[in-house]
Amino acid sequence: MKYFYLIANPSKNGAVQVAGQITRYLRSRGAVCEGSAQEKRREGSAYGYTDKRKIPPRTQCVITLGGDGTLIQAARDLVDLQISMIGVNMGTLGYLTQIAQGEALPPMLDALLEDNFRLERRMMLEGAVVRVEDRQAEGGQPKEQEKAGPARWEIALNDIVLTRKDVMQVLKFQVYVNGGLLTEYTADGMIVATPTGSTAYNLSAGGPIVAPGAELIVLTPICAHSVHSRSIVLSHKDEIGIRVLENVGQKQMAVFDGDHMMDLDGSGMLKIRESKRNTTLIQLKNVPFLVNIREKLARV
Repeated sequence: MKYFYLIANPSKNGAVQVAGQITRYLRSRGAVCEGSAQEKRREGSAYGYTDKRKIPPRTQCVITLGGDGTLIQAARDLVDLQISMIGVNMGTLGYLTQIAQGEALPPMLDALLEDNFRLERRMMLEGAVVRVEDRQAEGGQPKEQEKAGPARWEIALNDIVLTRKDVMQVLKFQVYVNGGLLTEYTADGMIVATPTGSTAYNLSAGGPIVAPGAELIVLTPICAHSVHSRSIVLSHKDEIGIRVLENVGQKQMAVFDGDHMMDLDGSGMLKIRESKRNTTLIQLKNVPFLVNIREKLARV
């Protein structure tokens, strides 16, 4: 690789200084390195934190400096560019970042310059809120309204979470898979996670850890009011529908990667499916997945 772009999270101590060190080192080795600090979200903006129009077309690698959140935000903003990414962790844990805080940077940068790495594809999800009619279609799922107009689909690398918006009340909702009713929940919400997101909110909620190369979707209820409510693992080809049973005065929303939000009421259904787009992460270390997980969890 020769052409790099840096995205630094200025809220992380030392991120901007490390970005300067990386830039100087790569340029001293004859590479081209550009970049900028992460921007604040702008109301109505087409991107979260990084404007893809600023990324030079010749860019081969995006290096993020922050934590898993910084890498995830960059992945969502730049997904259409399909540029390989690697993260330098400036925080505490970091399951996705390759280089921990305090590790020497030259070995990582040399490996990138010499193409000494492997690429790992990570599946992503996409979700949208569609309007539905009360009458049921064949198979038990509420029928989508034909005149509702095109749905706005949002993408996620980690997870899409159904949660309450403002009041501390449990949610009652139905989950459908491929048009058929799976079950009804009384819970604080539902996490729909990718293998990448299995070590995030899903793990905290008691869900399973999944190898990142797997192609599947994990459903984990949040604080379900039943001793029998456990995570459910589905095929990556399955399409999920979640419909909240309307309660007076209660509001809920769908949250994408803990960042973007969509309101959801009783007249709408949250539809989730595998995205045709994906994120490519650069892997430098020949450390087995389970060994990496063991080391990370030992630090929690």
